[in-house]
Amino acid sequence: MHIDGNTSLIAHVGYPTSTFKAPMIYNPYFASIGFNACVVPMGVKAGNFAAALPQIFAMSNVHGALITMPHKIPVVDLLDETSVAVKIAGSCNAVMRRADGTLIGDMFDGEGFVRGLKRKGLPVMGQSALVVGSGGVGSAIAAALAGAGLRAIGLFDVHAGTMDSLASRLQQHHPALHIRTADKNPDGYDIIVNATPLGMHAGDPMPVDIDRLSPGSFVGEVVMKQEMTAFLAAASARGCKVQVGIDMLFEMIPAYLEFFGYPTTTPERLRALADISY
Repeated sequence: MHIDGNTSLIAHVGYPTSTFKAPMIYNPYFASIGFNACVVPMGVKAGNFAAALPQIFAMSNVHGALITMPHKIPVVDLLDETSVAVKIAGSCNAVMRRADGTLIGDMFDGEGFVRGLKRKGLPVMGQSALVVGSGGVGSAIAAALAGAGLRAIGLFDVHAGTMDSLASRLQQHHPALHIRTADKNPDGYDIIVNATPLGMHAGDPMPVDIDRLSPGSFVGEVVMKQEMTAFLAAASARGCKVQVGIDMLFEMIPAYLEFFGYPTTTPERLRALADISY
């Protein structure tokens, strides 16, 4: 990759940087089309983030930022404007500096998940979904599903306050959405989403009772440490269609590119070019 004084930089801000996969996807794509931009990992610990973000954007060649853990929630209070998805999710993973210097934020975790469903032929409009996990990524997926015309949603989280807060925000922005909380029985739902860390480690319990999964359900995962988690393997064995966690990442990148005003592409092309290591 050629980097010079005209290179447009996207800061990838989080900690630790050892888990970052976005540079292994964006940068090969930029190189393939001869576009002078680069995603640069920047390790910023939680206690330094509020001071670091303005300094990052003080650099004239920084066009935007990918925001990842542990900063997706605290970044919201540092922005001048946010999308509806950010307001519902309570978190943000993309920031762009506009010409007047103000910072606008959006959230694409959920958009990536929904684009993946649609690409696999599942219409979200009028469907029902169970989202297990009401943290940052679960809230983002719930927001995107609701924005795509979901009829009903079930929310479950071991932290009742987090779950109830998400339900309240969803109801505020999508008053017609039917919301059920505190029950993770997957039976009867069209879409089931594991938006928890369960599956990152061998021996983790299943996020839902596998025996209650309807074979016609669509099961999605957010864990990216490995593609086929034990949960997805079990769901697939029951006849469910599945979406691996890494699909969400590839699907959200075209949305990021559009947000930043960069040339966009397809998830298939990104996959072909990416050099991902786990």
